[in-house]
Amino acid sequence: MSELTIKIGENTKAIRGPATVADAIKAFDRDVLKRALAATVNGEEVDLNKELTTTDEIISIEPVTVDSRDGLEVIRHSTAHLLAAAVLDLFPGTKLGVGPALMEDPRYGFFYDIIAPRMLTEEDLPVIEKRMREMAKRNLAYRREDVEKAKILDMFKERDEPLKCELIDEKVQGMASIYYIDNSPFIDFCLGPHVPHTGKLRAFKLLAISGAYWKGDSEREQMQRIYGTAFATQDELDAWVKQREEAEKRDHRRLGKELDLFSIQEDYGQGLIFFHPKGGIVRKEMEDYLRDELVKRGYGIVFTPHIAKRQLWQTSGHEENYSDGLFEPIGLPEWFGEETEFRLKPMNCPFHIGIYKSHRRSYRELPLRYAELGTVYRAELSGTLHGLMRVRGFTQDDAHIFCTPEQIVAEIGSCVDFAYDVFRTFGFENFKVELSVKGEADNKGYLGSDQDWTEAEIALVKALNAREIPYERIEGEAAFYGPKIDIKVEDSIGRMWQLTTVQFDFNLPARFELEYIGEDNQPHQPLMVHRALFGSVERFFGVLVEHFAGAFPLWLAPIQVAILPITDRINEYAEKVAAELKSHDFRVETNLRSDKIGAKIRDAQMQKVPYMLILGDKELEENKVAVRERRKGDIGQMSLEEFLEMVVQQRQTRALSNWRYISLEDLVDVISGLVNESLNTGLMREFVFRPSE
Repeated sequence: MSELTIKIGENTKAIRGPATVADAIKAFDRDVLKRALAATVNGEEVDLNKELTTTDEIISIEPVTVDSRDGLEVIRHSTAHLLAAAVLDLFPGTKLGVGPALMEDPRYGFFYDIIAPRMLTEEDLPVIEKRMREMAKRNLAYRREDVEKAKILDMFKERDEPLKCELIDEKVQGMASIYYIDNSPFIDFCLGPHVPHTGKLRAFKLLAISGAYWKGDSEREQMQRIYGTAFATQDELDAWVKQREEAEKRDHRRLGKELDLFSIQEDYGQGLIFFHPKGGIVRKEMEDYLRDELVKRGYGIVFTPHIAKRQLWQTSGHEENYSDGLFEPIGLPEWFGEETEFRLKPMNCPFHIGIYKSHRRSYRELPLRYAELGTVYRAELSGTLHGLMRVRGFTQDDAHIFCTPEQIVAEIGSCVDFAYDVFRTFGFENFKVELSVKGEADNKGYLGSDQDWTEAEIALVKALNAREIPYERIEGEAAFYGPKIDIKVEDSIGRMWQLTTVQFDFNLPARFELEYIGEDNQPHQPLMVHRALFGSVERFFGVLVEHFAGAFPLWLAPIQVAILPITDRINEYAEKVAAELKSHDFRVETNLRSDKIGAKIRDAQMQKVPYMLILGDKELEENKVAVRERRKGDIGQMSLEEFLEMVVQQRQTRALSNWRYISLEDLVDVISGLVNESLNTGLMREFVFRPSE
């Protein structure tokens, strides 16, 4: 009998070996074991049934529990494999592709790509889901084996799984892991971890089936992709289904077409966005607001090219560490007599470095903040493209800050403050912050020393702690050049969207030999911060469409006021009203068609115009306008001057709802009246001023 020293949290305990990870957790806390799905052992994610290696050193174990993000990922990954097992059982001869968990996609929780003996349809999904539930009830074990590459290849060749053989050939050097679901036809090449058995999978649902290509390449095998989702509990799944029904109504792709905001033209290329005039207005308002804020906060607005010499991306490390995301090099025509190769830029950072290096820098100049709304291009797989959320050409609201070590914490903190201010301006109030760090497993080509990583992480943590911002530490999700802060926002129906990233970079300043002359008159290397607030203009635009369900607040709305004359004889007055509003820079649409007023109102409602001015004989005679608000309906008659006072106030303050402006004097009168009523009657009345939602 051997003895193993186990550490879980701050506690250490010696247990008898041999022992599995589950045995070790059980020795500490049986209740934790009940909630555990997998674990991290000395930084490596493993299954609970993994045998612990005998060693004299302390074995650090962190249980992955059902109520954690990592636990949810294990559930979804395992459910994807349960889906594959059910398909193989129902449709023998099916060839398997890949089946990952989806943690950042609010639409789905996982998918599996397959080539079945026949084309599957939506009608097959309930049948497959039923078989999955039958297999779940049987508590079938997930079992891992570590096998040599040659043996795994032989195994999948014998099963006639050419796509799996291709993956194994690409990714495996020596040994690799395969997984079985006992008493099922399922075998897969996979890193894991998985739940101990199928009985842990209780709340899942298949959602859709679509076409896909192997590796997203239209020249490769055509496959079918089955989407689903999974949660720890049925209550969570039910809540998500309800949310999804609302999300479908808000789908930015549908609303983008209905409201004529943008389009994707397949003839021009997948993942390339065309903003139409109405969408262009919304985008311009977004960008104008951001540029104004950038200038106020000391950023210099820069503009850089769309291509650069290939050598630049070799120096930066992107060609080595980010090759899958780069478009192929572009050469010049032979008759030029030049062999120079260029690449479309996948990010802006090396260009901003070029501006920094354009002349010698002094510590007195720092921090230097460069900002650019720069369009970048990434070779995303066609199967991953989704409306505005995942594209091949997009505009980053990018910025890079060059500073001294003494300035770094303050600069990171100001980036976080900036992000929060931006999000609140656009109507977001709830946030989730993640700190992505290197982790112990170095399998992502991380650059820099351990000391670099530690100091960078400390700076990010200090900035968050100074603001008392809670965060979740995410191991192994840092960029290859440094740790980062990710900020997610919650939209109006409870979905979380990853938007802002603030990244610490000690790699590029070294690679590009950046310097500044310090107070000691000696050269020093600056520190560098990457940050994007929107994430990308396109993605943020899509999130806003869904957040507001296309009903943008007044300051963002493509058409702010619709002028609706009841009869043709009011048209001249309508045009006069429109001209006055336009003179105050409001975006106005005048409907002079001979339609009935009900049809005109419906049309404006369908276009989600914030305000409609209904003009009839009475309004003409009294020189007034009858105001109709998008949600509240008719809010009364007023003079055009009163209406202008109201909407100018809303625009100036970037109000998020179309509230009725009330003067301070009127507000005092209202409150005084309510107080007097309470004193006279002895009754207290609750009164609340709310937006007109």
